[in-house]
Amino acid sequence: MSMLTPPGMGGKYRITGDKYPRMRRPSGRRRIVLGAVASLAVAGLLGWGSLQLIDVFSGDDKASAAGGAKDCATRPASADAARETKPKAFPQPRQITVNVFNATQRDGLAKETAAELKKRGFDIGDVDNATKAFDKKVEGPGIVLGAKSAADTALPVLATQLKGAARQTDARKGGEVDLILGSKFKDLAKKADADKALAALARPAPTSAKAERSDGKNC
Repeated sequence: MSMLTPPGMGGKYRITGDKYPRMRRPSGRRRIVLGAVASLAVAGLLGWGSLQLIDVFSGDDKASAAGGAKDCATRPASADAARETKPKAFPQPRQITVNVFNATQRDGLAKETAAELKKRGFDIGDVDNATKAFDKKVEGPGIVLGAKSAADTALPVLATQLKGAARQTDARKGGEVDLILGSKFKDLAKKADADKALAALARPAPTSAKAERSDGKNC
């Protein structure tokens, strides 16, 4: 038995002779391959470290920007913006006197329309045929006409009763408004639809201005 044979092992595992394997130094090609792999690993580590440093130095700016945007979004609107959202006051139908004029060839149209407006709460004034300035000359469903001071008060309220009615102002001084029925007039708007339109008048229109921060700077 050779001295290289471990104790207890024999048969095909028995080592005989006085020769044994020797460790050889890696060849030159292998050393080149190992060196290239090591260089790539070092380069990768250096690149990763550089990215980490960049994130560290630029992180504060990103955080500040994100924090500023969050603060801007959560800050309350200015007092002026809050006042703009308050419902606008419009006169009630009972506070509006309406003159109804018929500019069509249909008889009794002004009287029927005035009766319906009275049921809806409007105060009725004159009921007659339209003047020469409008008679047979109103092509749409009708015109609501009043003083300039009524352009944003009584006229919008009366216009809710007739879909498609045009709004006009003149030089009158009184607070009465006219409803002039045109050639395409069929009927007043349904009361349910008119009531919805009246309710919508009081709702504030969405503002297109940007929200302001409490420190006076725009977001």
